Amino acid sequence: MSLSRIGLLLVAAWAASAPGRLCAAPAADRQALLDRELDSDFQRLAKQMKQTAYWKKVESTVFRREAMILAEDRDAADIVLRRTRALLEDLKTTGGELAGRLAAMENELADLEAEGKSVAVDRREDRRNLYTRVCKLRRRIAFANPLLDFRSILFATHRLAVPNHMCDQYFGCFARAGGSVCVLEDPFGPQPTVRDLLEGRTVENGRLKGRSLEGGTFLQPALSYDAKTVLFAYCECGRGTDKPAPRGWFKDPIWSNEMCYHVFRMGIDGSGLTQLTDGAWNDLHPVFMPDGRVLFMSERRGGFGRCHARPVPIYTLHAMDLGGLNMQRLSHHESNEWHPSIDNEGMILYSRWDYVDRGHNQAHHPWVTTPDGRDARAVQGNFKRNHDDNPDMELSCRAIPNSHRFVATAAPHHNQAFGSLIVVDPRVVDDDAMGPIRRLTPDCGFPETAEKGGMVYGTAWPLSEQYYLCVYSEKGDNHGIYLLDAFGNRELLHCEANIPCLGPVPVRPQPVPPIIPALSRPSRLVDKPEWSEVGDEHALVYGRTARDDDSADQAVRSAASAYPAGQPAGGSSGAPADRNDACASVGLVNVYDSFLSFPDGVRISALRIMHILPKSVAPHHHPQIGYGSETSARAVLGTVPVEADGSAWFRLPAGKAVYFQALDDRGCAVQSMRSATYVHPGETLVCAGCHENKAHAAARSRMGSVPLAFRRPPSDIQPDVDDSNPLSFPRLVQPILDKHCVACHTRNQDKPKPPPDLRPGALTAGRPAGTDHKFGWYLSYRNLRPYAFHYGAPRNEKVEHQYDGWQPARTVPGKFGARASKLLAHLDKGHHDVKLTPEELRRLIVWLDANSDFYGAYENTPAQARREVVHPRIE
Repeated sequence: MSLSRIGLLLVAAWAASAPGRLCAAPAADRQALLDRELDSDFQRLAKQMKQTAYWKKVESTVFRREAMILAEDRDAADIVLRRTRALLEDLKTTGGELAGRLAAMENELADLEAEGKSVAVDRREDRRNLYTRVCKLRRRIAFANPLLDFRSILFATHRLAVPNHMCDQYFGCFARAGGSVCVLEDPFGPQPTVRDLLEGRTVENGRLKGRSLEGGTFLQPALSYDAKTVLFAYCECGRGTDKPAPRGWFKDPIWSNEMCYHVFRMGIDGSGLTQLTDGAWNDLHPVFMPDGRVLFMSERRGGFGRCHARPVPIYTLHAMDLGGLNMQRLSHHESNEWHPSIDNEGMILYSRWDYVDRGHNQAHHPWVTTPDGRDARAVQGNFKRNHDDNPDMELSCRAIPNSHRFVATAAPHHNQAFGSLIVVDPRVVDDDAMGPIRRLTPDCGFPETAEKGGMVYGTAWPLSEQYYLCVYSEKGDNHGIYLLDAFGNRELLHCEANIPCLGPVPVRPQPVPPIIPALSRPSRLVDKPEWSEVGDEHALVYGRTARDDDSADQAVRSAASAYPAGQPAGGSSGAPADRNDACASVGLVNVYDSFLSFPDGVRISALRIMHILPKSVAPHHHPQIGYGSETSARAVLGTVPVEADGSAWFRLPAGKAVYFQALDDRGCAVQSMRSATYVHPGETLVCAGCHENKAHAAARSRMGSVPLAFRRPPSDIQPDVDDSNPLSFPRLVQPILDKHCVACHTRNQDKPKPPPDLRPGALTAGRPAGTDHKFGWYLSYRNLRPYAFHYGAPRNEKVEHQYDGWQPARTVPGKFGARASKLLAHLDKGHHDVKLTPEELRRLIVWLDANSDFYGAYENTPAQARREVVHPRIE
């Protein structure tokens, strides 16, 4: 683990590679590295000057115009002169003692500006020399910034993971060994040095007691508000096992104690190295909370991603105390979340993958929630109109001091957490495009969009709206630590010869944000979640497979042992877990307050509550839930009434990811969420409207200032039709077809244009014959596809890997579900002598509104096909 210092080997590495280890080098070698950095920037600027179409495209979206390439820029010297002047003018506004220091440097800059005007552009050697002298002056000006009032920078060295994917980059089984947690001393002085905090240190507790962390890998560290304590995530990379790391991409991924990230704590001097979490799941991104607790991401929620041909467990927001006890699940979301931080108001700022009836690659943007997990809300970007309208993904969000804005990384879905830096203004109305977003580093386009930006910038730490620490690598492979400003200037502070740097943090006390009182009781964790697969053809859990013997509850578990959640490494459990079936109160002020208008004359009489189920099995399409690719299994919890003024007030079970549908008098959904929400016991959640315009105040109740529903006790959820919870086509719909349709349709199968065959198909070996043998669907279900409604690209039964990358983000009222289906329209016109009972019609409507799915759970699909009730294993 020990990071090498001055020596011949290091000097050789500097000479052989891109800028290598900058610190603790002889002065001449260090200056040579800086000169090489200037040469590289010179060439980069020359290339950027040719990209005129790109600069014209992004001009209206940059944070500061100075960071652009402008029409008047003739060469690199003009660019750095202009940007250095912008830097100097901004620093002059601080006044005080700095004014005298800047005055001499301003005189130097004025002389260089005069030279820039007098030296012709075609005198290339002279212009190149001018460029170099301006850059050296710029560095002196930048380091005079009074915001640089810290003498050291905390950071990690980290080898990039094997896979280039937003989720897999944080799975320990794909990590690459190497790195440490370090402090860069005197970063703005003439001869900075690096101190390895873990050199000579051993773990003081738990499974790794007495061992060093050498040979593993580290993620970015977090520093306490008093600058005395460090948190970080560490993975052993299989050390001490027969499973070497890294594992092959897609090949036999292993989840075990030794192959997962765990949270550790130590002093800023490296003392008191303590393991806080352990087990066969990844615990990531620890952050200090204002009340002294630790916020982190964890796989303890349970569940897998829906679009992966491999096991991709989801990780979501959790919290614990500083000793690793009293773990709480703050988020019950059903897909991944990333990079939590605490904003200036004490709220949790993080990124979330929102993936309900939408494509997999369109909504992973910033969210906020309270420190006890209440009222999770999208900040912006969750309903983008087109893929290239704004960043593909926004990660590493962090509040800017003395500002309501925050900085983030515009990152890609199919790569790692680097890209272009942006500044987001939550007070600007979200136009589903670039409205709230401005480009801090327009020299790098957005990755995985038409701009094809690279893995260049990352892990920005804001000092102000204009100044930042960050990591940077032109090629995206060996990131160093830089001082960045909003005017387009960048100064190298430190880089390693052969390993990237990650997560620079100034070592100085930080203001403690307000402590927001807890108003709910997040779920306490004690037991390990079930990582198991039952049903369908085979099970795949963490790379292990097992045949399904058709017993409903056979569980295939990870072989690795793990500490129960809520226990410290080597410790004992705390109090018993709270029950997850407690309720919260939910209010809706006015359902008619909608971003998109409801159809004329429609009356909303009820809300249907849909339960989105975490995918309890891996990989994707196992099982294929319904017509749409990568769609979720779901259940209908029931309905609650909506009053005449559009208000509702009801109890909602805690711990379940749900969405709401607004129903007309017939029970058809008129509007439906395309995002999940959840509540905690004791929480009160109030919504203004139904996808309301967040730029406007909540619409007043139609009947007065206090909504009608709020004048009475909250309603209890009333169950919907039988066999909708869990939802099951074989139980919900097929009996209606058997009663009213099968006989006639079967008799007419020999006609030139036969009607759809609505028989289920003969059951053979637990599966319906005559259908897709992989999906296990009924023949009737497959044949009803043209008459049903579903989100998600139709699954091609002959294509093994099929993805649904994009769906329109917003639901158009009245243009989906039963109201948009050919089946309901066909029945409304009259179909021979078919007379459905009200309950039968309601069953069809519920099925059509629930994305016309076949299965209602991910487990034991043969039993579901036999019309048995199968309850989901994870909720």
